[in-house]
Amino acid sequence: MKVIILCGGVGTRLKEETEFKPKPMVFIGNKPILWHIMKIYASYGFNEFILALGYKADYIKEFFLNQKAFTSDFTLDTRNHKPKFYLEDRDEVDNFEITFVDTGIETMPGERILRCQKYIPKKDKYFMVTYGDGVSDIDVDALVKFHKKQKTIGTITGVHPRSKYGLIKTTKDNFVTKFVEKPVLNDWINGGFMIFDKRAFNYINPGEMEHDLLKRLALKNELSIYYHNNFWFCMDTYKEVEDLNKMWKEGKAAWKIWK
Repeated sequence: MKVIILCGGVGTRLKEETEFKPKPMVFIGNKPILWHIMKIYASYGFNEFILALGYKADYIKEFFLNQKAFTSDFTLDTRNHKPKFYLEDRDEVDNFEITFVDTGIETMPGERILRCQKYIPKKDKYFMVTYGDGVSDIDVDALVKFHKKQKTIGTITGVHPRSKYGLIKTTKDNFVTKFVEKPVLNDWINGGFMIFDKRAFNYINPGEMEHDLLKRLALKNELSIYYHNNFWFCMDTYKEVEDLNKMWKEGKAAWKIWK
């Protein structure tokens, strides 16, 4: 099953990083968050990706095209520019099959999905979609199983958002008892990690957001929600980049479900 990852947005709220690179290429540890997302899916055997590119698409292409040089020692003969790679010294070798689709800089996410349609094999009934800025310890196998059981055209993953503000706990007598820093809320939002059957393409129009697709499916009772109560984190600000890097450095990266 193909996994479409939406990688084309500008990421204006993270301008400290995205002025020079696309948001999915912001590094967590020594790899971009895009790689972390791909590892989540690949750990469940879903290693065929379609990257819907846009803003600074060449940056993403160059990273994967040159990954062999980035991840291994090599000797370069500058006379003929022929490298000799010492691949046996690499600690980890990824097993990804990646289709790079330049979907346009100004294209809305819904149309980005639509432009990837021709790269999904006819034999495949389903495809998955996610965003290029969120990580989770989601059980992808359970998500797929749930979707097939529901028999709807689409399924989204519901997650609990984290408040952007610290909350105050008080007593009835107006005394402050506690400050809670950015707690996880009880509400549900779409955390990405979506799955559709190919009928979904009939519900997407050019120039639209992906939310238009979801709204149409909901009106037809063709959209299910898979509840995920565990770890989920979306990277929208530089503070959140720092938070993810701290988790990774301290060995507390809950999304690292691969060995």
